[in-house]
Amino acid sequence: MADIAKYKTKQREHMLEYMGTVGRKHFTAADVCSFFKNNNIPVGTTTVYRQLEQLMNEGKIKKYLIDETSCACYEYIGETKDTESKTPYYHLKCEKCGKLIHLECQEITEFENHITKHHGFKINPMRTTFYGLCAECAAAV
Repeated sequence: MADIAKYKTKQREHMLEYMGTVGRKHFTAADVCSFFKNNNIPVGTTTVYRQLEQLMNEGKIKKYLIDETSCACYEYIGETKDTESKTPYYHLKCEKCGKLIHLECQEITEFENHITKHHGFKINPMRTTFYGLCAECAAAV
C-alpha cells in the first residue's frame, strides 16, 4: 500500500517538473505524455489525465477548450493568489500551425470594456479566441 502512495507522489513530482519546464505556455496531455516518453519516465496516459484533473481541481492549472476540434490545453498557474487565477484570458490561435498564444494586454481589456459599455454585451474571456497567423507563419507567407 505504501508503494502505491509513493508511486503517485513520484508521478505528481514528474508532472510538476514538466510544468516547470513550460512555464506559462499552454500544453496538452499529449505534450505531457511525450515529455515522459522522451525522458524514459514510465507514466501512463490515464495517469496523466488523472493528475491533470487533480491539479486543475487544486487550482494549480487552468484548462482551456478552444474549439470543437482542438484538444483541451492547460496552463500551469502554480501557487497564484486567488485573485490572480481569476484574471481574464484571451487567446490567439494560429490557423496554420495551431499554436495557441495566451494574450494579456491593456488594449484587450479596453476593448472588453468598450464592448460592455457601448454594446451592452459581456464577453466571456475564458472562451474567446482570435484566429489568424502567428508571427512565424505570417513571415513564411
